[in-house]
Amino acid sequence: MASILPGEAAFADFKKQCLATENWLKKFDENGMQVWVEVPPAVKKNHVPKVHKIKCKMTIKDVSAATMYDVLHDGQYRKKWDPAMLESFDIARLSQNADVGYYSWLCPKPIKNRDVVTLRSWQTIDDEYIIINFSVKHPKYAPSRELVRAVSILTGYYIKPTGPNSCTFIYLSQADPKGSLPKWVVNKASTRLAPRVMKCVHKAGRDYIEWKEQNSPDQKPWLYPDQSTLPPMDPAELSIQRADSLENVDETSKVEAQDSEDSS
Repeated sequence: MASILPGEAAFADFKKQCLATENWLKKFDENGMQVWVEVPPAVKKNHVPKVHKIKCKMTIKDVSAATMYDVLHDGQYRKKWDPAMLESFDIARLSQNADVGYYSWLCPKPIKNRDVVTLRSWQTIDDEYIIINFSVKHPKYAPSRELVRAVSILTGYYIKPTGPNSCTFIYLSQADPKGSLPKWVVNKASTRLAPRVMKCVHKAGRDYIEWKEQNSPDQKPWLYPDQSTLPPMDPAELSIQRADSLENVDETSKVEAQDSEDSS
C-alpha cells in the first residue's frame, strides 16, 4: 500500500504550480501583492467550479524567508495574527516533517463557517521553503453539525529569499469549500479576503522575532524534530478525504439578495 505521505514529486509539482502563469487570471495587483484565480479551459459564463484555485504572491522587502517560514509553523503565534481563525491545533506527528492538524475559520455571513483536518508536510531545499497540506479523514475528528467540512485538495506556501531580509512569498490554495457557493463569495475571497489575510501574514512576519523572544524562543520543532511533543501516529490510520463523500450544503438561497447586489 502506497504511503499517504507526500514525496519529492508532490513538492516539485506544488512549486511548479506556484510559479506557473498559464490559465491564471489576475484579480488584484497593489503594493507588491498580486492575487490570481485559475481559469479552467472552456468555462461556461457564470459557472463557478466546485474546486476553487487561488494564488497570492507578495514581494516582501523587510522580512527574511526563514522568519516567514517560522511564522507559518508557529501554532502559538497564529492565534495572535490570523483574523479568520476560529480554532486550530495539531493532533499528531506522522514523521520528522509531517503532522496532522485541525483548523476552522470564519466565513462571510450568512455562509456557514468551515473546518478542515489536514496532513501538513514541509521541506527546505537549498534556500527554498515549501509547506503543503491536503485533507485527510481522522478516526477521531469527524465532521460536526455546526461547521461545513471543506476539503483541501492541495494548499500551501512557497517562500524564496531575494536577500538577507527579503523574500518572495506565494500562497496557493486548491480547495472544495463544499456547498453551492454564490459567485459573490468566490469573488470576495479573491479580491478582498485574500489580500487582507496576506497583509496580516506580512505584519506577523515583521513582529515575530520580538514576540518569539518572549515566548519559548528555543522551541522550533519544525526545525528541530526532537523538540516535538506531539503524540506519534501511524500515517496508515489516515486516508485522503474525498470531496464527494461529504455533505454538500446548498447556501445559494440564503444569499440571493447579496449575490445580485455584489454582481451589479
